[in-house]
Amino acid sequence: MRVAVVGGGPGGLYAAALLARQGHHVEVWERGAPEDTFGFGVVLSDETLGGIERADTVVHAALGGEFVRWDDVEVVHRGRLLTSGGHGFAALGRRRLLEILHERCAGLGVRLRFRTPAPDAQELARTHDLVVAADGVHSATREKGAAHFRPTVTEGRCRYIWLAADFAFEAFRFEIAETAHGVMQLHAYPYSDDSSTVIVEMREEVWRAAGFDLCDEQESASRCAKIFSEALRGRPLRGNRSAWTRFRTVENARWSHGNVVLLGDAAHTAHFSIGSGTKLAVEDALALAEALAAVTEEEAGTAGPAGPAGPAPEGVTPAGVARALAAYEAARRPAVASTQRAAAASMRWFEEIQGYVGQPARQFAFNLLTRSRRVTHENLRLRDARFTRAVEEEFGCPEGAAGTPPMFTPFTLRGLTLRNRVVVAPMDMYSARDGVPGDFHLVHLGERALGGAGLVMTEMVCVSAEGRITPGCTGLWTSGQAAAWKRIVDFVHTCAPGTALGVQLGHSGRKGSTRVMWEGMDEPLPEGNWPLVAASALPYRPGVSAVPRALDTADLAALRSDFAAAAVRAAECGFDLLELHCAHGYLLSGFLSPLTNHRDDAYGGPLENRLRFPLEVFDAVRAVWPADRPMTVRISATDWAPGGTAPDEAERIAAAFAAHGADAVDVSTGQVVAEETPEYGRSYQTPYADRIRNALGVPVIAVGAISSWDDVNSLLLAGRADLCALGRPHLYDPHWTLHAAADQGYEGPGAPWPAPYRAGSRKPPTGKG
Repeated sequence: MRVAVVGGGPGGLYAAALLARQGHHVEVWERGAPEDTFGFGVVLSDETLGGIERADTVVHAALGGEFVRWDDVEVVHRGRLLTSGGHGFAALGRRRLLEILHERCAGLGVRLRFRTPAPDAQELARTHDLVVAADGVHSATREKGAAHFRPTVTEGRCRYIWLAADFAFEAFRFEIAETAHGVMQLHAYPYSDDSSTVIVEMREEVWRAAGFDLCDEQESASRCAKIFSEALRGRPLRGNRSAWTRFRTVENARWSHGNVVLLGDAAHTAHFSIGSGTKLAVEDALALAEALAAVTEEEAGTAGPAGPAGPAPEGVTPAGVARALAAYEAARRPAVASTQRAAAASMRWFEEIQGYVGQPARQFAFNLLTRSRRVTHENLRLRDARFTRAVEEEFGCPEGAAGTPPMFTPFTLRGLTLRNRVVVAPMDMYSARDGVPGDFHLVHLGERALGGAGLVMTEMVCVSAEGRITPGCTGLWTSGQAAAWKRIVDFVHTCAPGTALGVQLGHSGRKGSTRVMWEGMDEPLPEGNWPLVAASALPYRPGVSAVPRALDTADLAALRSDFAAAAVRAAECGFDLLELHCAHGYLLSGFLSPLTNHRDDAYGGPLENRLRFPLEVFDAVRAVWPADRPMTVRISATDWAPGGTAPDEAERIAAAFAAHGADAVDVSTGQVVAEETPEYGRSYQTPYADRIRNALGVPVIAVGAISSWDDVNSLLLAGRADLCALGRPHLYDPHWTLHAAADQGYEGPGAPWPAPYRAGSRKPPTGKG
């Protein structure tokens, strides 16, 4: 094939070398000179190097002699240096990497065109069998083909600059400077025996307040060197056409168009704080070459001399190229998406670093090291057990033969001390009759209480018949319902002593009168519907859901009474904790969100007004709920929709409830409007809990795709949450907490096995294959 590569960066050059090794005729267009490059050092992982070794031993051998390697990460927090080992990094100079790839390409017959802008990609596509667009984050190929590639480019909230120091740091170093203008951070690492990359980063508003927007490259380097003079040992910094910029996260709906394919930063970017864009580009090149080799072998095998199609083709057919590009994208997209999720979490962490600087030094360091959720408590313990144990001790983990995992440390809310930090999240079961919980609820909640969690929450218990979501929802508006709940509470307290049982009170609002979940989520009942009420007369799903009636003053008074009466019954049942449901678009949540509250009275408009009725209900419930029992509130910290509740407003909402006596905030997200676009992923809602906890100092319950005990330990130890609520894992395994203890070799008071189950406290041996 004739292959055109647009862009002579590491990704484009390595793709050119690999394709030339397969026998293709490759040309590279690079508008800069051979020695031109931005930045300084490049970090590659052992995984990437393994792929290079398998694909091209010549390049791997050349790289091996150039790398600087180190294991430690140093974190400097308010003058205190903490070191964590066992991480394993390898770096080399970007210019030297380009020289190695230039030499390899030249040796393989690749035509390198320097100082030569590439022709238009579509023009190249007519004269070449394949066009590889490796033309970077500002890709002209991508922009000209935007209608097909459908790119999304999002800018971060920080400004950063790439600089260099003429000495080698001994480790990867993170350091913060708390200045009069705000927090600034340094990221630094060695890339040769006498040189280091230094990145200085800060929020946009800090950058402007410090006057960096008025500085040229030399003055920026000089001022940064003074700010971080201790880390730099008084030495200067230098630039390389360095400029302050905001990180651009690039995503594309498609990576190829005809025989044109995007590679590296042209296709996707990931924030520099979790690794190298070069690493992703090199891995793209490996995957593209593998996909083309597979198709070449396939076509040669199906069209050999004795085959029905005659002699083997000299090159890959256009249909084969299309299959190869599809296979390349299918292979790379999941890995890239995972990296981008981790990078986004890391980038947001540094954007919100102001909220973490007040943490204890070791917790701050642990938080930084685990910020992307790729490094976890267990992973870090394996890398550096001594460092991790010191963090655990600072956190307050009790001593033991093998130490107590963070999740099994007790936590106190008002007069209630939970034996561990695990919560069985509220989960609607839709299995009640006339609001009365039956045997199903006894077994469901009882089984999970026996499973070891510190706190088990009921589903949303409705305060009136009209407040149900479905006919199968439970309630607490009658004495008969209260009697049924007391039976469950008594069972838990008798048979699972030490397990707390919490009740969640709520009202469905405009999301009521629907079928049970497995018969049609949010679908109206085919018959027997009841009238809906809400903050405003807005249906949840226009054209599908019923239009609710906007509540008037008399209605609001009646609802406050309904909530208070249900709380009195809950107290008489013996529940240990009460949670007020102000999330997920139900009645009280509907008052909080500007998307669902269009009122023009004292309960609508600015946030202070939208908070008024939920706070009135909270106060009415708190007034009748026993003073020694804790009360929490669940909120949606973002509506995942334009114009809705955003994280800064969520902070104000949480602060208001805390000021009225909430002992903790259960931080969820979304489900307020049907047109939401959540950013799903592992632990995807926890950053919102993290932000509220560290901004306000109020205890929080984190929820949302927390699935492993390692995640729970990591979130707690990093100070991102005080309790972790898990739902689906407890549906899969009612004894999730006890099994988490067994997996970690923990046998302490934070997870006692019920006496009848004690014989099963060790995992059964598996069969031999």
